Amino acid sequence: MLVLYNVVYLKMHLPNFLLMSALLLIADGFTVKGPSGPLVVPLGGSVLLPCSVDSLSSLEGLEVEWKRSDSQTLIHLYQDGDIRPDSQHEDYHDRAHFFTENIKQGNFSLLMKNVRQEDKGQYTCTVHSGQETGETVVEIKDVERLIVSGSDQSLSVYVGEDVTLNCSVDSHIPPEHIEEVSWKKRVKDEHITVLLYQNNETFPDSSDEQYRDRVEFFIDEIHRGNFSLRLKRVRTEDKGLYMCHVFAGRFSDNTTIVLQQMGFSSLHIMVLILCITACGSALLVCCLIYCRNNTGFRVEDFYFVSKGNLMVLPCFIDPQSQTEGLKIKWRRSGLKGPVCVY
Repeated sequence: MLVLYNVVYLKMHLPNFLLMSALLLIADGFTVKGPSGPLVVPLGGSVLLPCSVDSLSSLEGLEVEWKRSDSQTLIHLYQDGDIRPDSQHEDYHDRAHFFTENIKQGNFSLLMKNVRQEDKGQYTCTVHSGQETGETVVEIKDVERLIVSGSDQSLSVYVGEDVTLNCSVDSHIPPEHIEEVSWKKRVKDEHITVLLYQNNETFPDSSDEQYRDRVEFFIDEIHRGNFSLRLKRVRTEDKGLYMCHVFAGRFSDNTTIVLQQMGFSSLHIMVLILCITACGSALLVCCLIYCRNNTGFRVEDFYFVSKGNLMVLPCFIDPQSQTEGLKIKWRRSGLKGPVCVY
């Protein structure tokens, strides 16, 4: 009696049983695979978002859809045997690509180029094939970045003054993990070392001879990612192109700055004017002495003396001068005759 009941029950529910078995078989044979864990991507680099199936019976009716899990923004679409770039969100135009030649093998991985900071998040790859559907989620956990910035404009500085060449690191990487910062100057077709920082230590001995004892980092600012360079007592030959190059693991970036042709500071110009003035004065005195000794021109010097006191009126000639035939005459303005004659 119990066996008869089971047979009757099985006949009544056979279609549903067969359908459930078929669905289980389909589910077992259609698994969408993704990465083993979250991804960390370099800023500005490329990343492969894995998505594949073990077996693909036919391309007919195949549809693969990549979307942002948080906003449902469409990243890329494969439909009716072809990719649909026109359906992409504008933020992913020319940045998200299928490997179309691998789709026949069940590989629907997505290549994303020029990764941005806002690309961090979760992505869903959904595969439809006939009656089968599956999906996997890929997470970009972090976007590593290393951006080195400096001054947008070239610098002009006076000879003899100090100048700061800017170089700052914008990164989630702690400064203590920055392996190397090198300041170099381009001279013809090569680069000479201005100053080197490696493994949390500055190496002043690495500097080229012309920069020894004239360059330094702002030590108290390094923990903020500030690797600006102070160049002291600028010389004319210091003009040119300088590069700050930063290395951290597999990342590197650099910034450049141009030090313009340098002139003289106001202090230097003032000293120069004083020197010229002093030279001019000395030259004038020499001319006056020469005129006194060798010409008949009158030279007027003014002296102040108290009434009744003695007064010496100076007048000299070169002791080496020839005295033969020498004649000396003192005259006073307003008097016809001489005051004294030798």
